[in-house]
Amino acid sequence: MELATAYKECEKVIKLHSKTFYRAFSMLPAKERKAVWAIYNFCRTVDDIVDESETPEAELAAFEAEFERFLAGVKLEGSCWIALADVFKRYDMNVQAFRDMVKGQKMDLSHRTYQTIGDVLDYSYHVASTVGLMLLPVLAPENEKMLRDSAVKLGYAMQITNILRDVGEDLDRERVYLPAEVMNRHGYNESLLFEKQGGESFINTWEEMAVMAEGYYDEALENIHLYPPASRVPVKGASVLYRAILDQVRKNDYNVFSEKNYVPVSEKDKLLSSYS
Repeated sequence: MELATAYKECEKVIKLHSKTFYRAFSMLPAKERKAVWAIYNFCRTVDDIVDESETPEAELAAFEAEFERFLAGVKLEGSCWIALADVFKRYDMNVQAFRDMVKGQKMDLSHRTYQTIGDVLDYSYHVASTVGLMLLPVLAPENEKMLRDSAVKLGYAMQITNILRDVGEDLDRERVYLPAEVMNRHGYNESLLFEKQGGESFINTWEEMAVMAEGYYDEALENIHLYPPASRVPVKGASVLYRAILDQVRKNDYNVFSEKNYVPVSEKDKLLSSYS
């Protein structure tokens, strides 16, 4: 497979699975944009193994071994590896972030329970903050180290947003990410959650987590000026679009049990035009 074809395949994956990221990062220059597609494709491959495979443990172990072979310099076939090899050649990539992301996906296979906010943040670091750390060498190579804390916080914010948007979908997979300590604080619990009961106690639980996410969005963008101009708009755009999901849930009366809340395209265009 030619390199250009590999990148095109990676672009198809992000365009299909994450319209928010695709719209935001399409504003990058071509070289950086293609690198983002390749990194997203790696992450999506791991995510799909965990969520869609009939034998996720075995497939994830095989993928992990393949990644180690890739790092050892073995030339691998497939769009993911061909595009990623070009990215690793062009940029000084954070290898540990890739390994940590795979570790985070394993947490879903262990049916881990989340008792505290700290538990949720640990999970969010591994499955979301790591993506930001992977992207930093592409988006802000000169200030990568100074932006690591911001990238981690943006990952927290986005993953908590995912959790709050996908409550119903996760319940169908028998997964609960709302921490028990927060539910208990508002008179809510896992049994009520599996019954898909809304009401004031659920809304208060949801809002405590949403306000926390909004705080992390604010903190993450405090150093947005450290990104080069070409990356600044896409990073802020992705943050703004993702944060808007929380308000969309509010507008939909907190129905996260039977609907997946999306920001309408017209609203996305309006939000992006404010930062372009």
